[in-house]
Amino acid sequence: MFITDFDGVIIDGMDEYWWSARRCAIRLDSRLGTLPDAVPEMFRSLRPHVLGGWEMPLLAASIGGLGPSPQAFAAAYGPSLQQAVADLGWDRSVAEEALDEVRTDAVRHARQSWLALHRPYPWMLAFLLRLQAEGTPWRVLTTKSAAFTAELLANHGLEPEQVHGREDGPKPAVLASLLPSLPPEATVPFVEDRLASLLEVRQHPDLSHVRGFLASWGYLLPGDIDRAPDPIQVLHPEDLQAPLANW
Repeated sequence: MFITDFDGVIIDGMDEYWWSARRCAIRLDSRLGTLPDAVPEMFRSLRPHVLGGWEMPLLAASIGGLGPSPQAFAAAYGPSLQQAVADLGWDRSVAEEALDEVRTDAVRHARQSWLALHRPYPWMLAFLLRLQAEGTPWRVLTTKSAAFTAELLANHGLEPEQVHGREDGPKPAVLASLLPSLPPEATVPFVEDRLASLLEVRQHPDLSHVRGFLASWGYLLPGDIDRAPDPIQVLHPEDLQAPLANW
């Protein structure tokens, strides 16, 4: 079995993140109507800090001159996020609701153009299509909803054995639920672009059979590749050309 994260590993959703974050921020405060259509580099650099989608409109507001500055977010993300909530009055529920409305409207009125904002990494797409052709089972483990993720995958001809979404719970718990069905000696490759998630998996003794791989092309924080400890292995696009059995 092969297990992979979705955002930043299979799909580059940066264009969609900014598209939705910008519209959400403008919906919450019309003064942000001057935000650029193209993804600002500061948003791109701050994206790896994001733990929940609701945080993205606050980053957009920061780039638009409201709340803490982007430099403050870069220096101290957590405290700046709390300050932004206080300054803007957008708590998690407000931001989540507005973001959901933006995406729901897009799906309802411009579904194909919105789906096209999610671009697969070509090397990962080719690798997963090869697994399918070989009959090798693979699964997706993501914090997005399973149904939404499955639709995006199907849009590119990808049909995993199963998609485990946010509805299934924390990633370590999902991984632990899968291991009993495998042979005792089996090793499960798990590809992530978030080093903190791989380190969390390592803290669970019952997940010793899960071998973590850090996707070098994902939404990485500066220094993540250098900080990745053994046995976590940094995965590069060219590594995907090797048979899975050789990993």
